[in-house]
Amino acid sequence: MPELVNPTRSHGLVDILDRVLDKGLVIAGDIKINLANVELLTIQIRLLVCSIDKAEQIGLNWWRNDPRLTAGGPGAGMVTESAAVEARLARIEEQLTRLAQTMPITAPAKSSRK
Repeated sequence: MPELVNPTRSHGLVDILDRVLDKGLVIAGDIKINLANVELLTIQIRLLVCSIDKAEQIGLNWWRNDPRLTAGGPGAGMVTESAAVEARLARIEEQLTRLAQTMPITAPAKSSRK
């Protein structure tokens, strides 16, 4: 009897989700806020929902080179970047110390104002 009540429903949520991820789904929209015919704000929204395989087929693979998503997880790229900055700062401070040691200290010239 349930087949007679809803005979055309042959797709479940899993089937629909599988189709969307296989083919992809694009949602695009613009939001504009105007006041007295003056555009104050424009927001452009673009959303792509698809599987990783489909994204790679269409040339989207930004996550492969994102340091926050590779080599140790979130923040791993920031740790190596911070270490590089610290090493550079240490080299600069060392150079400044050597320069300060080699330069003679001279007293500032006195002005002859009366």
